[in-house]
Amino acid sequence: MKFSIATAWIDPSELPAIAREADRLGYDSIAVSDHVVNIEELRTPYPYSADGERRWKSFDPWVDPMVAIGALGAVTERIRFFTNVYVLPMRDPFTTAKTVATASIFTGGRVSLGIGMGWCEDEFDLIGQQFRRRGARSDEMLELLATLWQGGWVEHHGEFYDVPRLEMTPPPPAPIPILVGGMSDAALRRAARHNGWISDLISTDDAAGYIARIDAMREETDRHGDFDMVVSLSDAVTVDQFRRAEEVGVTNVLTMPWVYYGGFDLSLAQKLEGMGRFAEEIMAPLTS
Repeated sequence: MKFSIATAWIDPSELPAIAREADRLGYDSIAVSDHVVNIEELRTPYPYSADGERRWKSFDPWVDPMVAIGALGAVTERIRFFTNVYVLPMRDPFTTAKTVATASIFTGGRVSLGIGMGWCEDEFDLIGQQFRRRGARSDEMLELLATLWQGGWVEHHGEFYDVPRLEMTPPPPAPIPILVGGMSDAALRRAARHNGWISDLISTDDAAGYIARIDAMREETDRHGDFDMVVSLSDAVTVDQFRRAEEVGVTNVLTMPWVYYGGFDLSLAQKLEGMGRFAEEIMAPLTS
């Protein structure tokens, strides 16, 4: 089992130290979240809370994920990075392909692209991208991204994008795994067609159910090979509880490890101490 660190809403000045310490301690990845703006009055209700209220406060920081990954890659050697999650249909495929490939280049191929379809129609409108049919458009975007990342002369002719023969140089130094976030049937099927799935905060029992569904979808389409089940667990605290999560198919736990030792509102020194304790008390027994 692997462990990754979520960095949503953390003071950006703390991220380099957290990344360096995670690299040293043996964490697998750093996850960087994504929103461009936080609109004060929304028409779109937030879908991931019972009351429709957002999980963050006004003026909580949202860094640009690819700029952050490039910067954190420069101060680390081993640890990987992924977005949790990059709102793909809110962007155009060409600047996305360029920024992700560049981040991969400057990290030595340590980047995975975690994508989601987005929930905030207001933000789509502001940025000038169509909210309707964003799932179908994203599926074609993923095809186009893979084409652009091949290197050499390429072209693409689809429903949403008609691309003449062109080249985008430099290509990434390694294949960029695509992870798909979401809990809907469409999100699970999209994940099954790619390299991994990213959950919302769920119980181990719920994770087992989602993982079984994804495994069945992959079997239906004869897809095999490595696949990441990246899960945020609401009920795993002890080594035995994490071991049970591994048994039901969780391959990568996404967490803020310092929260187990003091909550969210901690100093940087306390966060780093919590990361070390978690590595010693949870990660080491699971890998020994």
